[in-house]
Amino acid sequence: MGAEPVNLEVTDVDIGSETPTVLLNRGDAEELGVNPLDRIIIRSDTETETGIVKVTERIVDRGELGATEKLRHLSGDVDVSIAPKPGSVSCIRRKLDDEELTREDIQRIVKDVDHNMLSDIELGAYVSAIYCNGLSMEETIALSEEMAEVGGSIDWTDDVVADKHSVGGVAGNRVTPVVVSLVAAAGVKIPKTSSRAITSPAGTADTVEVFCPVELGIDEMRDVVDRTNGCMVWGGSVDLSPVDDQIIRAEHPLSIDPEGQVIASVLSKKKSAGSTHLVLDVPYGEGAKVGDLPEARRLARDFKRVAEHLDIEAECTITRGGSPVGRGIGPLLEARDVLRVLEGEGPEDLRLKSLKLAEILLELVEADAQVEELLESGQALEKFREIVEAQGGDPDVAPGDLEPGELVHDVEAPRGGYVTDVDNEAVATVARRAGAPNDEAAGLYLESKHGDEVARGDVLYRVHAEKQEKLDEAVGYANSNTVMRVGDKTDSLVERV
Repeated sequence: MGAEPVNLEVTDVDIGSETPTVLLNRGDAEELGVNPLDRIIIRSDTETETGIVKVTERIVDRGELGATEKLRHLSGDVDVSIAPKPGSVSCIRRKLDDEELTREDIQRIVKDVDHNMLSDIELGAYVSAIYCNGLSMEETIALSEEMAEVGGSIDWTDDVVADKHSVGGVAGNRVTPVVVSLVAAAGVKIPKTSSRAITSPAGTADTVEVFCPVELGIDEMRDVVDRTNGCMVWGGSVDLSPVDDQIIRAEHPLSIDPEGQVIASVLSKKKSAGSTHLVLDVPYGEGAKVGDLPEARRLARDFKRVAEHLDIEAECTITRGGSPVGRGIGPLLEARDVLRVLEGEGPEDLRLKSLKLAEILLELVEADAQVEELLESGQALEKFREIVEAQGGDPDVAPGDLEPGELVHDVEAPRGGYVTDVDNEAVATVARRAGAPNDEAAGLYLESKHGDEVARGDVLYRVHAEKQEKLDEAVGYANSNTVMRVGDKTDSLVERV
């Protein structure tokens, strides 16, 4: 270990990083006694920062410190010395050994994540430990409360602030914009924050962004809600439970979503957003995040227990999620389904599920409103357009304005019969390989649904893409995997959400 600090000159490097990464020339790293992913303390005349080291022989010269995006505010000469590992690293190691963490351990982890003290590998180790060993109820409650304490929060000064969330894992299932419109039209405040896609072809924020901007600050969010009773914004833009966003970033490349972390992530966001009443949808079934009914019931009970500790009145609904909800899969195609439902048309399963969830939420807050009347009278559509306009979108957008990717490929039924299975995971994979969610107009459209009768040669689903290479990739996957099955009709076919 280097005994004395080393003086270096800060230079910007054009390397994107979500952590406070610095580049050191190998010679300077050896002089300091640091290895890749070690931490260094960086002191200037006015401030002190911590950086996570990457070692290079080419990008920066001896005597230079390469500052990435999180540290670009540094300039001039700085003194650099080796820093100890954060205390949370030992907590993560103990969790990897399946030890139960104390509240102090969890507080330390949350603090270090919030301060960008953990490297990507250490964050990955944390989510892997939770995924493999789980969290006890005490750990989950502590994690939820500690995450809610970090970052911004909103106090609406209202006795009732409604919210809705889905555990996810079901392709399509874009009920949130419909529910928000119905509840806001009933006169109930519903400031909805939503996530972007992690492993799906579209998150709610990705879909709503087809209509209007979703990256609003807290003041902008307040203004929209004050004007319309509701909003639909990306949670990452309002600094609510920011630790959750860091953890999601670590979960993404691993495609894992540990159960205890899911509960803490969801409820810490709701608490920070000022929610008092929550309906939480727990879909279960093959291909969904929750595999079967007993697991769904247990997860629902755990959500309610943790919500109670956070002073949130929660109602959990358990719905069948073995097949996609709606017909469009991908941001624009899902947005088109939403608008059609609000106009009184659209996929029937999406319409019915949206109505039921809105009805349960309005009953929970004891609001006197009939959801079907709100939809059929056009009040929900009018409220949706108000929210879109307030968030900076076009209130006059029509389904015909939402044109999916022009590059298409139809997948046809290989035989006559009935659609006996639609694989959620395979549907999502096709849509993602077609370019969703990054390519807004990419995805797939289900021409046939579970239980439908089809003839040989009928189109089962249509793949849309904006780029030929993406279409080829999606079609290649579809040709080598069973996305839909066609067989003989049985009594078990017609379960629908």
